[in-house]
Amino acid sequence: MVDVKGKWALITGASRGIGYQIAKFMAKEGCNLILHSRNLENTKKVEEEVKALGVEAYSVQAELSNIEEVNSMLDEIENKGTLVDIIFNNAAVQVAYRTDFWKTPLEDFDISFKINLIPAVVICYRLIPKMIERGFGRVINVTSGIKNEPEQAGYSASKAALDKFTIDLGSKLEGTDVMINLTDPGWCRTDLGGPKAPNSVESVIPGVVVAAFLDDKKSGRLFSAQDFNGMSLEEAVQKAQTIDSNY
Repeated sequence: MVDVKGKWALITGASRGIGYQIAKFMAKEGCNLILHSRNLENTKKVEEEVKALGVEAYSVQAELSNIEEVNSMLDEIENKGTLVDIIFNNAAVQVAYRTDFWKTPLEDFDISFKINLIPAVVICYRLIPKMIERGFGRVINVTSGIKNEPEQAGYSASKAALDKFTIDLGSKLEGTDVMINLTDPGWCRTDLGGPKAPNSVESVIPGVVVAAFLDDKKSGRLFSAQDFNGMSLEEAVQKAQTIDSNY
């Protein structure tokens, strides 16, 4: 199992919901954090909390739909000299639920892909080659299990594209200690998931982070966080290493 103590993780959408849960858990494991949100004020609370756990942390901001801001964020990280070991591409937007899905506006697809897919691609292309040079890296792309719901077509399509991107890129990393995998948190009670979701946001731990701790050199897998609910991290890692693929 990977020891993340002293390593650096970038978490997009770290100020609330699943990103906040990831940040707190990784900090408890001794991982230093780069906390992303749209505004630095949004991550002020979580930054204070994780620093209180004894790790280093700082915040960065970027509107993910603006690629110039994403690149500026990555420039800032690079200029600080931070070597990113772990990436959680967590931030996402769910535009709307279109009851009359035949009239879904094309803008739903446009904004969904701009936020849910393209920034993750930019981050991966920028940071993974540096991981390869150093011989270590973990990338966890947060996807969705939504299916057969054309009411959420833009969101679902953007996540399906993220899945395909991850699996294809993973084929080039297979057998190395730079690994890229997917996690599906399940339907959780967050700002995105809404109050009617069956799962608490706390239930994503440890499943949503388990891929960061694996050392089996396998990529392109999907780990459903709810399948690990109630397990210790050690139990989750042991179970996850038996999973070859969910596709």
